[in-house]
Formats: sequence, structure tokens, C-alpha cells
Amino acid sequence: MSLLDLTNKRVCVTGGAGFLGRVVCEKLLQIGLPPNQLFVPRRKDFDLTHEADVKRLFDVAQPDVVVHLAAEVGGIGANRDNPGRFFYANMAMGLHLIEESRIRNLEKFVQVGTVCAYPKYTPVPFKEEDIWNGYPEETNAPYGVAKKSLFVMLDAYQRQYGLKSAVVVPVNLYGPGDNFDLASSHVIAAMIRRFQEAKKRGDATLVCWGSGNASREFLYVDDCAAGVIAATQRVETPEPINLGNGREVSIKDLSHLIAKACNYEGTIEWDLTKPDGQPRRCLDFAKAQQHLAWCAETSLEDGIQRTVEWWEKNSGLTG
Repeated sequence: MSLLDLTNKRVCVTGGAGFLGRVVCEKLLQIGLPPNQLFVPRRKDFDLTHEADVKRLFDVAQPDVVVHLAAEVGGIGANRDNPGRFFYANMAMGLHLIEESRIRNLEKFVQVGTVCAYPKYTPVPFKEEDIWNGYPEETNAPYGVAKKSLFVMLDAYQRQYGLKSAVVVPVNLYGPGDNFDLASSHVIAAMIRRFQEAKKRGDATLVCWGSGNASREFLYVDDCAAGVIAATQRVETPEPINLGNGREVSIKDLSHLIAKACNYEGTIEWDLTKPDGQPRRCLDFAKAQQHLAWCAETSLEDGIQRTVEWWEKNSGLTG
């Protein structure tokens, strides 16, 4: 199929002021989308969990394409503390946006999913068809099931109404501009902040959650943004497509990479009373290579170094 020319479309990026969204918007402008054709709704103006606000958004933005990145999400602790809110907010936002896209005959809807949609004991590497083979890991299941439900909705809306859509499923994201709030951040950002603060205090030991034996795969935010745009341009059906790089790393090994990047020389201990989350995560990204002509370009070491440098510059912890 020919590439969708986004330079003559009106594109609405929900969550466009967020971590991933800012980079997606930058890349849209880089490929020639005129700034006056890019609309980024802000939460203070549009609460996307409310149907009336979504209708007003479409009235104001008049989009041809919606890239839906907005989400309420966090790490293991935040998921554990907010299961009801995370299910409701993510389900409601997607539900209203997809329905309004149908009503307005939108040209394309792009849904960014989550690796949390996969079953707890998915064989590694995760293949897209495995998404439907079980229940997600308990601590993030409400968030994952809400996102997975939107995949089903988009499939149903294409079959009944002809709504064109794309679905991408990124693995854990990280990079400059990430959320470093310890109450809601994901593992790389949280570790960078904690190692940097421990170094500044002169702590000889740092305690991390869990056993350190769980494994994860991490995708640099710029690589993910490029995958989202490729899906927007190239895909018209909502079969999930993984975005990953195939490198699986234990949390324990990750902690040593981050400690080295932060120049933290103390010891690392593990709090076995805290949960590990899903035992393993690593994606098969062959479909992304085939259908998106995409692959990740940033190594974990380089990405961590850039993220540490960004945090040092923006946190006031240097010196």
C-alpha cells in the first residue's frame, strides 16, 4: 500500500504533551506536517474520560487522523494503588474517542497499546497472537485489560463500520523527559533518580524492589515514536504490532548498568517483600520489521546514558 501523506492531514495527538507524545509531535513536524495542522489537547481543556469533552475536542480540532497516546499509567506501585482508576480512565478515553471517530468518519485512528496487555506467563519472545491467551499479571491487569479491550473495539468497528485503524504495542519505554516521580515512575527513571540521590547523599547501600530476577525489554522513546508514525502511515487494520528490540535484561543487570551510568559506587540490595511484577518481558518484533519497515536504533547503554545526562541537567542534582 502507498504511504498515507500526513502533511495534508489534520492530526490530533492525544497525550501529545506527554513523554512519548512530545517526541511523536516533533517527528510529525520533521516529516512536514504544518504546525497549524497538529492539535494537542491539554487535560485542563479536555477531560477525555468525558464524552462531552471528546465531542468538543472533535469540534475544535476537526481531525482527519487521531493518534491516541493519552493514558493514566505508572509502575508496579501506582498500578497496585490505582487499579480502579487506571481501568476506568484508560477504558473511557479510548471508548469515547473511537466512537466519536466512527461518528465523524475519521480517516484513521491509531491506538498505542501496552505490553501489560500480555498474559502473565506469555512464552518469550511475546508474539502478537499470544495477547489473547491468558490474563495479564495481576498488578497491572486493570490497565492492560482496558487497553486490550480497545483492540477488540477497533477490530469490531472496522468490521462493522469500516473505521481504519492501527494498533502498536510498545515494550517498556524510557528516555529523556520520562516521568521521574518516584510515586508513579517506571523502573529506569525511578532507578536513575534513586541512584543519583543516593550518590549525592553518599549512601553506601541502595535497596531496590523485588528479587532483581524479573526481566524486561526497554525501548528508547525516539525509536518508539518513529514506530508510531510508521504505523500511522502504513497500517489500516488493527492487528496489534509489537514495538521492541528483542534485548531482554534482568532488573538486577539493569540496576548495574544504571549504577555505572550514574557513577554510583555503593552496593545494591533487594527487598524480597516487594513484588517483581511479570516474570519476563521480551517482544517478537518481526511484524514491525515487515509491516512498518521499522527497527529500533538505540542501544540500551546509549539510551540510559542519554537519559542520565538529561536528568542531571534538569533535576538540579549535579555537583
